[in-house]
Amino acid sequence: MPTKVVIGAQWGDEGKGKTIDILAGKADVVVRTSGGNNAGHTIEADGVTYKLHLMPSGILNPKTLNIIGNGVVVDPKVLLEEIDGMESKGISTRNLKIDARAHVIMPYHIVLDGLSEAARGKGDIGTTKKGIGPCYMDKAERSGIRMCDLVNPEKFPVCVRENLKLKNKMIELVYGGTPLDPESVIAEYTAYAKRLAPYVTATTPILYNSICEGKEVLFEGAQGILLDLDLGTYPYVTSSHPISGGVCVGSGIGPTMIDECIGILKGYTTRVGNGPFPTELDDEVGEAIRQKGHEFGTTTGRPRRTGWFDAVIAKYAVRTSSLTSVVLNKIDPLGGLDKIKLCVAYEKDGVITTDFPPTLEELARCKPIYEEMDSWSEDISNVKEFDKLPEAAQKYVLRVEELCGCRVSSIGVGPGRDQNIDR
Repeated sequence: MPTKVVIGAQWGDEGKGKTIDILAGKADVVVRTSGGNNAGHTIEADGVTYKLHLMPSGILNPKTLNIIGNGVVVDPKVLLEEIDGMESKGISTRNLKIDARAHVIMPYHIVLDGLSEAARGKGDIGTTKKGIGPCYMDKAERSGIRMCDLVNPEKFPVCVRENLKLKNKMIELVYGGTPLDPESVIAEYTAYAKRLAPYVTATTPILYNSICEGKEVLFEGAQGILLDLDLGTYPYVTSSHPISGGVCVGSGIGPTMIDECIGILKGYTTRVGNGPFPTELDDEVGEAIRQKGHEFGTTTGRPRRTGWFDAVIAKYAVRTSSLTSVVLNKIDPLGGLDKIKLCVAYEKDGVITTDFPPTLEELARCKPIYEEMDSWSEDISNVKEFDKLPEAAQKYVLRVEELCGCRVSSIGVGPGRDQNIDR
């Protein structure tokens, strides 16, 4: 069963889209299993840049079946915009399937997301305000609207009217916002439903049968392991499970059907939003890496916080997601620096540790222990073989591999799908 999982092994934005796009060229099925349009993958192909938020990255391959799994929360408006965008560029979406169990992001989720963040003030989480958290809250509360409900013309209006009785009270009485008109919501989303209905189906039998038939199946991760609801830097996390284990719940298949778990790392570390960041570089070096690495959010355009590579995080990712290999993207922005630093451990309360702590309070007390390495001045963007890299770049990759305890199977030296070195 040739099945692969690709996940982010830091705080997200590691360049998963490029790796997934490369692997999707050989895949029969690509599955998105968690998150919503708070995630984003940027893919460059044939000189064209595609920014995907809900669409599985296999959509560029006309022979690939693309599944939005039951663990994803779907904003119908955003998905239709992506569908229209793809079709306008000559990319067919006929091979897209949306699981009937996937939950729908409604307008009141987006409104409540923004209002609750504003109410937190300086203690805000730093969400994208796209309704992801409130949608997952309704899912857990068992009051959510699923895709099967959205495309059911008799059930959907009943669900909206019932939900808005409570949601409007929250919007108006708790947060002082403007209540939503249920009939307007029903009319708008009924129009979306008519267009999306042909894509909605039970995807778990399709996926199970594809794996049993020996087809190449690729599970596409969103965000990164440190944003996992359980194992991430809570509460500065997403509302789903970006670790490899979340793939099973979010797609409806068991763990024994997964063959490989590939973690995506960057040659440095970034994060978006609030929360402790031990190796953060709030200086000219951090800004240089941000500019050279184009570290601005695909979904929001927000500047990403940048810092040195953190091997404690990488080891944590290997352990919690049983990674079989890692891809080390974006080593090229490190070229030209005076020196490169790697965080090899933390010093916490006078004790040296290589274990990632479970609480924010402990993480905030962690001071990075650095190892310094030489940088390189050569342009590596067109290098195709590992032994053709500058010696300093080779040493850096090998040291990362040693610290992670997991094989580096590929190295990214630029944004293009052909700017990779396979080992």
